Amino acid sequence: MRTFEVVSPFAPAGDQAEAIAALSQGIKAGDRFQTLQGVTGSGKTFTMAKIIEAVQIPTLIISHNKTLAAQLYREFKDFFPRNAVEYFVSYYDYYRPEAYIAARDMYIEKDASINEEIERMRLSTVRSLLERDDVIVVASVSCIYGLVSPHIYKSLAYTIACGTNVDEDALVKQLVLLQYERNDASVTPGTFRRVGDSLEICPASEEEAYKIEFEWDTVTRIRRYHPISYQYLEELDRAVIYPAKQFVLPQTMIKGAIDTIREELHDRSAVLMESGKNLEAERLKTIVHCDLSMLEECGYCSGIENYSAPLSGRLAGEPPATLLDYFPQNHLTFIDESHVSLPQIGAMYAGDHARKQSLIEYGFRLPSALDNRPLRFEEFEQHLKERSKATVFVSATPRTTEIAQSTRVVQQLIRPTGLVDPLVLVRPCEGLMEDIYAEVLKRIAAKERSLILTLTKKMAEDLTEYLGEMGLNVRYIHSDVATIERVEILTQLRQGVFDILVGINLLREGIDLPEVSFIAILDADKVGFLRSLTSLIQIIGRAARNAAGTVIMYADRVSDAMREAIAETNRRRAIQIAYNERHGIKPTTVKKAVNDMLVRHSEQAKQQAQSDIQRMTRTYNTDKPSERRQLIRALEEEMRIHAEHLEFEQAAAIRDAIRALQTERT
Repeated sequence: MRTFEVVSPFAPAGDQAEAIAALSQGIKAGDRFQTLQGVTGSGKTFTMAKIIEAVQIPTLIISHNKTLAAQLYREFKDFFPRNAVEYFVSYYDYYRPEAYIAARDMYIEKDASINEEIERMRLSTVRSLLERDDVIVVASVSCIYGLVSPHIYKSLAYTIACGTNVDEDALVKQLVLLQYERNDASVTPGTFRRVGDSLEICPASEEEAYKIEFEWDTVTRIRRYHPISYQYLEELDRAVIYPAKQFVLPQTMIKGAIDTIREELHDRSAVLMESGKNLEAERLKTIVHCDLSMLEECGYCSGIENYSAPLSGRLAGEPPATLLDYFPQNHLTFIDESHVSLPQIGAMYAGDHARKQSLIEYGFRLPSALDNRPLRFEEFEQHLKERSKATVFVSATPRTTEIAQSTRVVQQLIRPTGLVDPLVLVRPCEGLMEDIYAEVLKRIAAKERSLILTLTKKMAEDLTEYLGEMGLNVRYIHSDVATIERVEILTQLRQGVFDILVGINLLREGIDLPEVSFIAILDADKVGFLRSLTSLIQIIGRAARNAAGTVIMYADRVSDAMREAIAETNRRRAIQIAYNERHGIKPTTVKKAVNDMLVRHSEQAKQQAQSDIQRMTRTYNTDKPSERRQLIRALEEEMRIHAEHLEFEQAAAIRDAIRALQTERT
């Protein structure tokens, strides 16, 4: 067994060692649920890594969105360079689900754009879990959606070994059944080509390809190579080819399921006819017969996931197989930012069910489509209790639900840097603009930055305009600002290009801005999610990277959430101050290179981006306007993919290439 080994120049500091020891001991002792309550900047990710190293079991880390999952993935890749660290999130860049709005008699067809690189990483995750025991998977909550069961997926894997007799034509047919596509021009993930007496296959889960050489029907040589540089990487005795899609089934199962689907169609059509819904019955017959024809001919159809229950032999209401089922018994689970992730998991089933129920009622789908779904929350909990050896909730602000469920709550309140939680003050709303103006001038003089948090996008834009008219250098940021531009804005704030950033809830979690020493919270006493206890504590944490951190809440009264947030912040301040005094530590502002926010290894990233641009440009004749437009669209798609992965150096390089092409055209 490969062992988990953390590679880091740092040793546990502050109260990290105590947290690592306590939680590791609890896992080994069989404690099912524990909580790590760690403040911003205390090194929770490092603690999680050291716990994995201590307990030595495969680990699932669940995050509530792609961005934070990508950040965690990068950190764990650095901590565990010798182990399999995988990334599993939704592979859609754009997704509009199939729906029917009865009130407007409007059918909305499913429309989606699949990110091929994320799809490859999802397949790589599945492969690693089937082949290795030193796997760490960082996943979004999409990991509770249905997949083909592990034993079916593994049974479809095709092994090619040197010295064995293989009918090359039969192998090609098998690859097609596994949803690989023939591409004699180039080999990309999920494709193959025949070249003379050899067959080149690029597994859908890998970036490298296999070259399999034949002498008559005997496999004489297998080599792994890079499909772009054509550099040979290693000689192999065997190669295992897994399916190119996650919804691939054996032909025997498909044939058996077709009869089941036909029976369900017959029964459902009769129900609709008896209800006087003749149009809906005919519509359903047309759709299902078309899908069945595709399944019979190709073994696949658009929307095959809607037939996942009969295809896999599940009973009505039975939970689908998910990524969780690919993990071995007694794995470890971390739920990061559990105060957000758990409610999100709990909410996913209801919305999915309501949408599909309407499709079924009006003859667009069979009732079994309801079983193509995410897990219910109670099913997710059952999995944690039965298959996960231990679950650790990780949050600076865990809910009472997590705390009540945990046999122990370990607090990690000490920052190795000695930084103290910011000073929190409450001031009245009257005259707040004059007060904010005076506060930000102090920070500008000290070459520090300021954040102002509003409740709405309009307020953020209006306030930015108002402060700009007062002569201040200010920008705003919210969800309507493009992803790449958001990161550029944050980078420019850190660089001092401007001094004040106005935003909403985007500034609560997952953003490191050590130059920020002042945060103004407007309407701090308002009741709602953006000013709840959890949100206020998360906001306060944004100023915890700076030794001069100060937060001012502007309100006409002190709400319960404000009172509790201030009390908790003061408690943490007292603990850190006492620790600093005992160890003679003087708090220092975190020093972090600005380009760390964008991507690690930036020179390598730029070189990779230039390689991508050259590769794509060679495919098009830019002298032709139509092909130039196609190239620009392709580059825009590539830019969006890099942005989703937080690879902003690559995205920025591609953006510059797009601008150059657009300038040349004009």
